[in-house]
Amino acid sequence: MIGFAVASFGVLTACATAASPGAGPGTPPASFGAVWPQPPAGEVVGTGTVIDVGGEAELCLGPVMESFPPACAGVALAGWSWADLDGVESAGDVTWGVYAVRGDYDGEALTVTDTPILLALYDPIRGDDPADGVMGTTDAAQLEQVQAEIVERLGADLLGTYLDRGYVWAQVVWDDGTLQHAADAEFGDDVVIVESALRDFDD
Repeated sequence: MIGFAVASFGVLTACATAASPGAGPGTPPASFGAVWPQPPAGEVVGTGTVIDVGGEAELCLGPVMESFPPACAGVALAGWSWADLDGVESAGDVTWGVYAVRGDYDGEALTVTDTPILLALYDPIRGDDPADGVMGTTDAAQLEQVQAEIVERLGADLLGTYLDRGYVWAQVVWDDGTLQHAADAEFGDDVVIVESALRDFDD
């Protein structure tokens, strides 16, 4: 995947405002960044570096600082155990490794429900191209303006954003379609593509 042109650390939080369940047909959608998705109903899987500092483990879905030991601001992991895992490294009170992690996400933490898989051995089903192989038609100047607006609106809730194939790509921890719908309503169809770092386990 193309590297992020703009990135920030953070996770989506459960206290964010969810889309109003009472909104009926014809109700104008709330502006982008003012509504947030509901947590997933089923299990999800996320891939990245797990960093455990003094017993507090996090899954890094966004950038990882190039330091030794590595560091990030990730999604908290509940029920994490290093027992019987390969690929484990440690320095001081920091332990880390790179895995595919399956669990239940409540908007704040990912509760591990199965043994993590070393990422080098993980063979996920290739996801569909959100753009369906079609190039976007929005000019570069407008895309840059939209990208700047997204960075301002989402702040620390944005994992990263970049321009590619005529779209603004915005990666967040989780979206059930709420953020994508708000982006389409505000910026126009086929301008912004919102990607979830966590994916439904059945996908």
